[in-house]
Amino acid sequence: MNKRGFTLLELILVVVVVTILATIALPNYAKSKRRAIAKEAISNLKLIAAAERIYRMENDFYVSSCSCSDSATCIESSTGCNALLKLMLNTTNWEYSVSGSTTAVTATATYKANSSCTYSIASSDFNADPVKSGGTSCP
Repeated sequence: MNKRGFTLLELILVVVVVTILATIALPNYAKSKRRAIAKEAISNLKLIAAAERIYRMENDFYVSSCSCSDSATCIESSTGCNALLKLMLNTTNWEYSVSGSTTAVTATATYKANSSCTYSIASSDFNADPVKSGGTSCP
């Protein structure tokens, strides 16, 4: 008699090994996801900074005010950052805004899951990395 199949011991062993691997992998996945979300804000703020520099070269002044909290506000012709700066910002995780005057502006990204978490970059230092505020709850 040649029976095929798995014994209960083999099945339990496989479940234990998979559980151990999942326990190791999930925290690393969460860290990677938080880093990716943070890098999204940083790269989009650098993109806004580059677009503002180009806009200033073409018009001799900055776009002093625009916002981008969802797809509708982003493309609004008079106030949307995507429309004014000719961008395609994704607003899934972050809301973007630019405020200031025609000679000096600050671009800000606000995390939708925690509004106290922000990244910002000022026109006086567009070449630097954006500054994070919001503590440990901020990606």
